Amino acid sequence: MNKLRSIYPPKPYTLTHTMNLFDANSIISTLGLIGVLGVIFMETGLLIGLVFPGGEIVFLAGIAASGSGEVLLGEAKLSAPLLFTLAPIAAITGGELGYWFGKKYGRKFFERGKTRFYNKKMVETIEKWLLKYGPRKALVFGRFIPFARTLINPVCGVAHLDRKLFSTWNAIGAIIWTQSTIGISYLLGDAIEGSINMYLYPLIGIIVLITIIPLLNGVYKERKKKN
Repeated sequence: MNKLRSIYPPKPYTLTHTMNLFDANSIISTLGLIGVLGVIFMETGLLIGLVFPGGEIVFLAGIAASGSGEVLLGEAKLSAPLLFTLAPIAAITGGELGYWFGKKYGRKFFERGKTRFYNKKMVETIEKWLLKYGPRKALVFGRFIPFARTLINPVCGVAHLDRKLFSTWNAIGAIIWTQSTIGISYLLGDAIEGSINMYLYPLIGIIVLITIIPLLNGVYKERKKKN
C-alpha cells in the first residue's frame, strides 16, 4: 500500500468539478478564466445576472490566481495578469450593455412588477440611491452591492443619464471593484498558501458579508424613517 502511495501520491485539494452555474467553485474549476469573465459580464449587463454569485466569484478568482491557486485548482490555476487585465473590461462592457438595454426598452419593462429575476422594489431602491448619492457615488459603491451591480446600469439608461457621465463612472466603478476585490483576495491567497482548506469558506463569507453591509444599512434607515 505504501509503495502504491509513493507512485500515486494523494491529489491536492481542488474545487469541485461538477458543473454548477450558481456555484463559484464549480464555475472556476470547470470554466476557468472564461467562466469568471462570463459571470462578471452577465451580472453587470444582463438581468439574469442577479442569480449568479458575482461577488463571490471575483473574490475566489483572486485566490485562484495567487500562490494558493495551484493547491486550489491544479492545472486550472488562473493567470493573474490576465485576470487583473480582463476582469475590469468584462465589468465595463457589461455595464454598457445594461445601460443600452435600459435606455432602449425604457421604464415599461421595469414597471412589469415582480419577475423571475427582479422586482420593482429593487429598481425603486436603485433610483433612490441615484437621487440621494448622485450617479458618481452610486455607480462606484453600487458595484459592491449584489443586486445593485446588475440593476444600476439599466436604471441609469431608463433615467437617460448622460452617456458620457455614465461611461466614465461605470468604468471607474468597474476598475475599483474588480481591482480591489481581486487584489485583496490575491494577497490573502499568497498569505494563506498551504492552509487554503481552513480559510477558504470563512474568507468568502466575510467578503459576502462586507458587500451587503451597505444594503442592510439602507434597509435599516428606510424602516427607521417609516417608524
